[in-house]
Amino acid sequence: MAFRLFSSKSHNTISSKFLSVTTVRGLASVGNTPTFTKPLSVAGLYASKHIRNDWTREEIKSIYDSPLMDLLFYGAKVHRENFDPLAVQQCTLLSIKTGGCSEDCAYCPQSSKYKTMVKATKLLDTDEVLVAARKAKEAGSTRFCMGAAWRDLKGRKSNFNKIVSYVKEIRSMDMEVCCTLGMLNESQAKALKDAGLTAYNHNLDTSREYYPKIITTRSYDERLETISNVREAGISVCSGGIIGLGETSEDRVGMLHTLATLPQHPESVPINALVQVEGTPMEKQEPVSIWEMVRMISTARIVMPKSMVRLSAGRVRFSQPEQALCFFSGANSIFTGDKLLTTDNNDFDSDQVMFKTLGLIPKPPNFDQGTSSSKIIDNEQMEYSNNVQGQSAL
Repeated sequence: MAFRLFSSKSHNTISSKFLSVTTVRGLASVGNTPTFTKPLSVAGLYASKHIRNDWTREEIKSIYDSPLMDLLFYGAKVHRENFDPLAVQQCTLLSIKTGGCSEDCAYCPQSSKYKTMVKATKLLDTDEVLVAARKAKEAGSTRFCMGAAWRDLKGRKSNFNKIVSYVKEIRSMDMEVCCTLGMLNESQAKALKDAGLTAYNHNLDTSREYYPKIITTRSYDERLETISNVREAGISVCSGGIIGLGETSEDRVGMLHTLATLPQHPESVPINALVQVEGTPMEKQEPVSIWEMVRMISTARIVMPKSMVRLSAGRVRFSQPEQALCFFSGANSIFTGDKLLTTDNNDFDSDQVMFKTLGLIPKPPNFDQGTSSSKIIDNEQMEYSNNVQGQSAL
């Protein structure tokens, strides 16, 4: 005899200042085959391919705090709605000017404030840079990133002109080109754009509240100003942060909230796990777990659905199965090569084995990114935001 039974006593309530959703967990049975209804988690409520720039911190925190299995699932769902889930971009990062930096970033061995194994060097010659770029392309990288340990480019006109020439040459190799050179003004951003720069990396590192405990030589607003200059020049923005600096989960949410409420989401969001380096103030920090990385990646994927989420520094500590969780939950980019600026990176051959084992394929370059118009919010996005707010009021 067929029957259907729902328990009115068994239920869960998810609530926050901006959200109150009651979900019922019941039992349904037809014949002898019982099935269970699945409550919609907060991650599920907000999982959509639609772009929003009006996220509240409470909303992002509720996503971040969702049950991990749900967060994984809905991060993967949004990822598949916006990207080929098997396509992972391979990038190469080269330090073109190492050490001697006047900044005091507590995690960085390139700071002149700390005694580390990193020695200051001059800007690499053209031949060294271009040879490295060609080797990277031959190894499968479609994005070549150049980093220089500077606070800004003041008084570095000749070096800046060299870098502009590097950008032109590498772009002619049909590779995406990214730079991280410290703070940029409007004219410098325009010059890089004219040279063919695809993206500029300028991480927020952490939340506004926790930032002064990590860096005192550059303000949070100065970082945001550089991001604005990059965006206005029509260069795509690469901006994310580092977890494992001693921050709280609220700080991690705060960083994501800042990025997700910019007028336009960064095209690229690196999620870094701190690599502890002897001699820096962060040398004895506890390593982050894979679960912390997955929470960050999944949450970033849900709140910034069309951004590339980059599994960046710290990947060397995670096994291939752990990295697979990151790709499943929304990451679609890695750095390959022996070094990430000054810290170790994963073995190239191991990465190739991982790609084969997981069925991953190289993601081709995307030269159609970056825009000079950062204030457009389409009607579909506005309609979606209104619908979500309507559901939250139920």
